[in-house]
Parts: sequence; structure tokens; C-alpha cells
Amino acid sequence: MASAATGARWLPVRFEAGTLAAVLLIAALLTLRLFAMAWLPLMDTTEARYAEIGRKMLELGDWITPWHDYGVPFWAKPPLSFWLTAASMKVFGVNELAARLPHFLCMLFVAAACGRLAASRRDTPPLATLGLLCGAALSLVSAGAVMTDEALVVGTTLALCGLWQALHGPRHRDGAILLFAGLAIGLLAKGPLVLVLAGLPTAAWAVWTGQGRRLLREVPWIPGLAATTAAAAWWYIAAELKTPGFIDYYIVGEHWHRFLTPGWSGDRYGFAHAFPAGTIWLFALVSTLPWPLLLLAAASTPRVPRSKAASPDADTRSWHAYLACWSLAPLVFFTTARNIILPYVLPALPPMALLASHWLGRRVGSGRMHAWIAGGLALSTASALGLLIHTERSGTVARSSAKAVVNAWEAQRRRNGEPLVFVTERLHSASFYSAGRAEFVASLAEALKRLAPNGGFVALRDDDTSLLARFDCVTQRTEVGGFVLLHLPSPAWPLAGTGTLATHRHLACGG
Repeated sequence: MASAATGARWLPVRFEAGTLAAVLLIAALLTLRLFAMAWLPLMDTTEARYAEIGRKMLELGDWITPWHDYGVPFWAKPPLSFWLTAASMKVFGVNELAARLPHFLCMLFVAAACGRLAASRRDTPPLATLGLLCGAALSLVSAGAVMTDEALVVGTTLALCGLWQALHGPRHRDGAILLFAGLAIGLLAKGPLVLVLAGLPTAAWAVWTGQGRRLLREVPWIPGLAATTAAAAWWYIAAELKTPGFIDYYIVGEHWHRFLTPGWSGDRYGFAHAFPAGTIWLFALVSTLPWPLLLLAAASTPRVPRSKAASPDADTRSWHAYLACWSLAPLVFFTTARNIILPYVLPALPPMALLASHWLGRRVGSGRMHAWIAGGLALSTASALGLLIHTERSGTVARSSAKAVVNAWEAQRRRNGEPLVFVTERLHSASFYSAGRAEFVASLAEALKRLAPNGGFVALRDDDTSLLARFDCVTQRTEVGGFVLLHLPSPAWPLAGTGTLATHRHLACGG
């Protein structure tokens, strides 16, 4: 008896310790992510490209058309994420932390919305929901990365949290407002895709539970969709009027060919992917790590005994169905698509966290649940810290960004007239960190012609040995961040003749 009493006395302390550990580990993960946002440079291509579009929006003062380059409109995405990036840089300056901060806040908003929805129910623990969402690999990477997907997930999460509230109260009207506000946000974040990602699970749930009539009757669809259209359509009209051709490229190209045409060659701003059909399910598994491992381990433990053996009531079954439809909709929709990327899983993570939280609480009990969550969060934290250390030691981050070479150019240039010319493909990070002043050419001959009047700097990849061999005699030579920066002074070398390397003996020393 004494032993049993002692054990019973320590149980609440253990459970409280698990809750405290989960809270502290969530805080540690968020702190680590904030540190990484400030420390890591913007990396090519996606993150640096979107940050540079936001910087150009701020520089040009054009809040209608995002610009891929000066004079080249970016038609691939609506402007919401670029508005957020540009507004943040206007307040906090042009730097990587300011560019990333609004996207971090978007994911915090998503977590808060999920926590609030979980708190409205007695069978879905909010803290476990937050831990599952914050600790998932894709959530951790996306929180603070400059992408358009975080703003989309704000829209889908707000819409589907609002729809549940509109149908189940107690504040039905507020739920309807959230639903249609979320749809408007999604339309301005990533376009009509939000209507699919919100409409598909809604229709599936209504059919599954037989609540289609209630759905049509209790949600003010006509005025709500009218307000949604008014909130978003103005921008589409303005964008088409400002840069004709936008609607055709965006609707047909980005919403048909991108998903259904493998290796689509019409992509103006990158390259199309060609993964096998069904790859989205593998992406989902990777994106949710380490939780599949933890849930598998929990499933192998004995189920917590229950005082009532009754099956779940109608409300609980409806809740299960809603979360299942919401979780599966993005994966089902992208199953046949081959031109996909990992962030396409992101809209599924909030409902997955809610569903896993509900299941885990029933499986291991409310007391032990937070200890399980803390274990998974500890693994996520250790993995994130290890990845940061590895990328720093391996030089992976430095080689994925042109920040270091642009900083070296800024430190070495003697006057504003000395340009920086990269003999590479376009590097958006170089454009960002040079405030749009970096130039890009396809060949060394073009670079030498560009520098002929006043001299300047050439940046070459440090593994481009054939070109570097021609510059052995250049005295000001800096190796930095995967590049070699060469200062070519201003004496006017002859550029007559064919314009080939053989004519530029003052620079191409091996010529």
C-alpha cells in the first residue's frame, strides 16, 4: 500500500513535468527558428527570389505588379506574400530577418488558430496540437522561410476553422466571417487553389456525414462569396490592366500546366519538376517527421483503459470526418500531379496536428500525452540544431547564397562606378544583397566588355577552373562563399577585333 501511495503521489508531478517540458521545448524550437532566420543568409533560388521580389516592390513603390526583374513582371503568384515581405522591410530595413519575419508570423497565426479550435473542444488537447504542428519538419522549415505557401495556409486554416465554428457555434456569424476572410486571403496569396483546398474537404465531409443540406442552409454562401470576390478580384483586374497577359499565364499556365503537364516548358521563372505520380504522399511522410515514428510507437503501447465503452457520439464522429477530409484533400488533389514541391503538403499539416492530438490523447491518456509530445519535440529540436551545425561546418549555406561575395565586393570597391558582374546564371540572393546592382552574363567575354570602360569586379564559381586559369596574374583575388572575386582595375584594355578572350590580354593572362 505504501509503495502504491508513493507512486500515486509522484504521478501528477511527472505529468506536470511533461507539460512543462512540452511548453519549454516549443519555446526552444521557436527561439532556434528565430535565430536561424537572423543568422542564415537568403538562399537561392526560391527564398532569395521571393525576397528580392518583395525588395523590388518596396524600391519601385509598385504594390500592384510584383517584378521578377526590372521590366519583367512576375506573373506566377498573387501579391500577398510580397506585400508582407515589402511592408516588413519598410519597417525593419532590407535584411534577411525582415524578409522572413512576416512568414514566421503567418505560421504562428496558423498555430494559434489550430490551438483555438482545439480549445473549443474537450477531446482535442490544444498544447499537444501546438507541439505536433510546431515540431513537424515542414512546419519548422517553412516558419520563417520566404515563400508564398505560409500565406496560403493562413487562408485555408482560417477558412476551415471558421467553417467548423459557423456550423457548430457558439458564435456562428463570426465563424462565417472567418471562412470568407480566409478564402479572400488565399485568393490573394496563391489564387484559385484555395477554393479547391477548402471546397474539396468541405464537400467530402458533407457527403460523408450527410450534412449537405445543413451546410447550404446555415452558411451565408451568396453574400459571403460576393464579399470574398470583392476583396480579391480588384487586384486581378488591376494586374491584368497594368501588365496584359497576366490572367492567361496565371490561370492557364500556373493552374493547369504546372500540375498536369510533366516538365512543363512554359514556366517563365524557373523549371518544371517531373516527379512520379503519387510522390505527394512520400512528401507528406517526410514533412511530418518525427511524428510518424512517435505515433507508431504510441500505437504499439497498451490502450489506456476507459470508464465508458460506448462508441464516439455523432459530434465526435463528425469531428473525425472533418479533420480526415481536411488532412487528405491536399494529398488527394496533388496525387496525380507530377510538377510538385514539398511545400504543397503544408495546408494538410494543421488538420493532421489536430487529428493526431485527438488520437494520441485517447490512446495514451491525457496524463502521459504531454510526455510523448515532449519526446517528439526534443527530437525535433536536436535535429534542427544538428542540421544548423552541419550546414555551417560543411559550407552548404555559404555556397547557396551570394551574400558573402557581395559583402566582399562592397568592402573592396573603390568607387560607386565599379560594378559587380557574375559569370553565372542569375542569383537572386546577389540581386537582393546588392540592392539590384549585381549584373549577370553568360560568358567571360561579355563580362570583360561590360568592365572595359572603368574596370570592376568579376565573380566566378570557385569550381570553374577553366575560367579561373586565365586570371592567375590578377593580384586582388578573394575566395569567398564558393566564389572567386576578381578585381580588374581600370586601365583601358583594347577591345577591338573579334571581342574574344584572345584580345583581352591585360585581363585574360593566359590568353
